[in-house]
Formats: sequence, C-alpha cells, structure tokens
Amino acid sequence: MLSLLRSFLSSRAALIAENLFLRKQLALFQERKVRPRPTSAGIRVALLALASFFDWRGALVIVKPKTFVKWHRTAFRLFWRWKSRKRGRPPLPRNLRTLISGTAP
Repeated sequence: MLSLLRSFLSSRAALIAENLFLRKQLALFQERKVRPRPTSAGIRVALLALASFFDWRGALVIVKPKTFVKWHRTAFRLFWRWKSRKRGRPPLPRNLRTLISGTAP
C-alpha cells in the first residue's frame, strides 16, 4: 500500500516536472520568435533541474539533446569546482610561523 502511494506521488511529480519542462521550452520558443536570444543560465538550470524528475529525451523539443547534455556537463563541472574549493584560513608564511613559535633560524 505504501509503495503504491509512493509510486503515485513520484509519477505525479514526474508529470508536473515534465509539464513545467515543456512550458519552459514553449516560453523560450515564443520569446525567440519575437527577438532571438541565447538561453540564460537561469533557464538552463531550471530545465536541468526539471529534467531530473523524468525521462527528458522524449520531451526535448527546442534544444538539441547534444546541447542539453553539454549544459548538464557544464553545470556539473561548475558544481564540482565549487564543491572542491579550498576552505579555511590560508597557511601563514614561514617567517611568521617562526616568529610566533619563538624559534630563530
């Protein structure tokens, strides 16, 4: 019973995500008919986030699948760069460390 409810809710979430994905593409298409512009980073992130809820290959209309995969790789690369950044305080130079410790060379 619980798994049935979970599958119903997950399929509903996938349906909602697919609907939003298609609406976003339609808005992008209508915007381009007025004046063609490249997609912004916000639109790309929104489409990538929605695509994680369902199989996006059948719903992709405006953008080529190759381009969509490239967006995903770029977003993952940026995320990984942010995730692996250096944290904390940078190390002190050697002369300051010796001054603090009180040992003279």
